[in-house]
Amino acid sequence: MEDCIFCKLANGEIPTEMVYQDGLCACFRDAAPQAPVHLLLVPKVHIQSLNQLDVQESELMGHMMLKIKDIAAKEGLENGYRVVINTGADGGQTVPHLHMHILGKRSLQWPPG
Repeated sequence: MEDCIFCKLANGEIPTEMVYQDGLCACFRDAAPQAPVHLLLVPKVHIQSLNQLDVQESELMGHMMLKIKDIAAKEGLENGYRVVINTGADGGQTVPHLHMHILGKRSLQWPPG
């Protein structure tokens, strides 16, 4: 998608503090952090949300899930962290590009807002 901000960030068209990237995904710091560590992990291909996933994205999603623990370790999240995927308007998704929030370095309460 040409005008997707997360596509542009993931592919280096807009500068950001990149924490991790490979051929499939990119991880960068959230511009409006909700915790001392607040990262966004996004696929480099445009997928609007979890609702648009199909079986052909299984390998991509597995790859991204496995990268989370490596990214968390690199960020020093040894006491734990939370991974959130907001889906749709009622789920709090504000950017129509699938992304995983990785939050940590503070006690995260339940239930969330």
